[in-house]
Amino acid sequence: MNISPILTDIKKRKFQPVYLLHGEESYFIDVISDALEHTVLNDAQKGFDQTVLYGKDTDFSTIVNAAKRYPMMSDHQLIIIKEAQDLKWKDDELLLKYVEQCTVSTVLVFDYKYGKFDKRKKLYKAIEKKGLVVESNKLYDDKVAAWVISYIKEQGWNIHPQAAALLSEYLGTELSKIVNELNKLMLNVPKEREIVVSDIEQNIGISKDFNVFELNTALAKRNAFKAYQIIDYFAANPKSNPLVLVLGTIAGYFTKVLKYHYIIDKSTAAKELGVHPFFMKEYELAARNYNRRKTFTIIEALKDADLKSKGMNVGGNTSTKDILTELIFTILN
Repeated sequence: MNISPILTDIKKRKFQPVYLLHGEESYFIDVISDALEHTVLNDAQKGFDQTVLYGKDTDFSTIVNAAKRYPMMSDHQLIIIKEAQDLKWKDDELLLKYVEQCTVSTVLVFDYKYGKFDKRKKLYKAIEKKGLVVESNKLYDDKVAAWVISYIKEQGWNIHPQAAALLSEYLGTELSKIVNELNKLMLNVPKEREIVVSDIEQNIGISKDFNVFELNTALAKRNAFKAYQIIDYFAANPKSNPLVLVLGTIAGYFTKVLKYHYIIDKSTAAKELGVHPFFMKEYELAARNYNRRKTFTIIEALKDADLKSKGMNVGGNTSTKDILTELIFTILN
């Protein structure tokens, strides 16, 4: 999602009287809320005109009474309700009445995290009309690498698509965690130089030669020696390479290979698969090496490996190395 226009308005001091920031991805909620906290009032004014409340410790009567006050030392007063999902929203009639006739000198912010606000409620529609509602959705796995590239560019750096993909594979979809690692990278890589895979290894601790990303590449090329080398490394370093992550990433990769087989216009494949065009040669190679029937067999083998990793459908040893060795053998043969 693009919150740049919202941040631009805040920077220009174009404030809304009420903000409802809600959704499953807390990162965007925090960015907007922090921008308001750092912009509406200066440090001298905050002691008089800023109020921070927590959902589990307050109620709508307290919030509305505070919101109706006028600022003492500024043109605005700022009220932030953190963890607003903990409020008793069934009793929101008092807040609804306030929103319908809100005080223009008050900036009232609700940080409603880890879930979506009920859009059927009258209050939701009232805030939509009088203020601003922002729904902060989690990124899908296949969108994270593109978001990493975009974030890095906004900060004035550049990152190689392979490095962005490696980060997204290992850090998942939690944007706050990703941003912390990206900020670490930007502290250690000069602006004039592109961030590459070796920077990830040096600053974040992900091996550039022995990771799931390289394992998928080895499988695409049918490079058995490299593939077995990597799974030996995984077995020796299970904490850095949890089996569930490895299996999930390989499954995601071959699901894309299967999708590639069914794309009629291959010129649109990168968009259809949700990957950077840089990686399309590899997917083309993988599709040549694994036809549709073989790819279905691989996905079935991945399902079986997943069950074994959970102690189900067991037939023999279920150590990480044995599960991966059997899987790689099935894929390559």
